[in-house]
Amino acid sequence: MGPYLLKRLGQSVLTVFLTISAVFVLIRMVPGDPASAMAGPLATSDDLAKIRADFGLDGSVFSQYLLFLKGILTGDLGTSYSFRAPAVDVVLDRLPYTFTLAVAAILLTAVIAIPLGVWMARRADTKRELSANVLTIAGQSMPDFWSGIMLLTVFAVVIPVLPASGFATWGGLVLPAITVAVLQIALISRLVRAEMTRNLNAQYLTVARSRGVSERALVWRYAMANSSIPVLTALGTRFASMLNGVVVVEVVFAWPGVGSLVVRALETRDYPLIQATVLITAALAVAVQLLVDLAYPLLDPRVRLGKKVSA
Repeated sequence: MGPYLLKRLGQSVLTVFLTISAVFVLIRMVPGDPASAMAGPLATSDDLAKIRADFGLDGSVFSQYLLFLKGILTGDLGTSYSFRAPAVDVVLDRLPYTFTLAVAAILLTAVIAIPLGVWMARRADTKRELSANVLTIAGQSMPDFWSGIMLLTVFAVVIPVLPASGFATWGGLVLPAITVAVLQIALISRLVRAEMTRNLNAQYLTVARSRGVSERALVWRYAMANSSIPVLTALGTRFASMLNGVVVVEVVFAWPGVGSLVVRALETRDYPLIQATVLITAALAVAVQLLVDLAYPLLDPRVRLGKKVSA
């Protein structure tokens, strides 16, 4: 486990480094001048020069990159142009909201998608399973902004039982979490259905059934156990992507998370804020993937040190 963990940690650090380096270069290729955005339309050339000097924008891209790497090592990712505060502090203030939304959405996804996928697998190629298939395809096809607006219209306007925006109360979490979960439920339930169908038709299950094992144990103890690794991987991947900010949903519901923060940072060419957001969310996403990898031996005893040993 030790060598494997060190290898994965090294890969994780390299992934985050390459990601943030690519973002550093790409945002500077986007047309626009942060100094002009900060100074406004009436700024003089002297005003622009002073702003560039104050925020380190007067040097070459390479010199800025070296300063950025130094800032990573010292924990100083610069001052946000728009908030006039340390960029890391601004991101960390917003991160709990995104984390809360991601946790709520992934729990809702797991609670609904796994039983739904098992139900579909047990009724594969029947009329009832076909109806569920149509619903999951519809859920997979609906854009987030459309399902969010429909939920807002029904439950915040026509039947005003839930808040339309913000996170003043826990009720404000319901609509955004459902909106995010709709697509995830469709994706995960179809994955569970495919994996369970394969395992329910496997020879080992036929042997277990001939030995008198109950149908409930066949489904959940045997078939679901052998489907757990791909399902866990998919859930971990979806959760990691949510931590990067569900931009459309956060904008629709005025959710004060990282996604809406990135939109504002891009509009104002706020380089330090964009870089801090990408660095923190990328590190969290990679950490989630690492934890998922480390959980594999708990689900399948044959998995050891990144290798699968045949039983």
